[in-house]
Amino acid sequence: MSLTLFSFTSAFTLGLIGLAFHRTHLLSALLCLEGMMLSLFVALALWTLQLESTTFSAAPMLLLTFSACEASVGLALLVATARTHGTDRLQSLNLLQC
Repeated sequence: MSLTLFSFTSAFTLGLIGLAFHRTHLLSALLCLEGMMLSLFVALALWTLQLESTTFSAAPMLLLTFSACEASVGLALLVATARTHGTDRLQSLNLLQC
């Protein structure tokens, strides 16, 4: 296993572990998701450079665009839950209430 593959795999795994085990605040969950998306972006960008193909050159920009949309929706949800519930703690959110 090369060093770059190990570093991107470990960065993605650390983001996944942080998302799985440290779910106290919505902001920390969103930051873990952004870390995972950033590691995927860098891995996809280096993969297209290694292939030296122009057919996959738009894939990292497409992933970065989806990541920005995901971040904006996540921040909108964070603001909405902070306004309605007064906190961003995930334990205080009840998904069965309207």
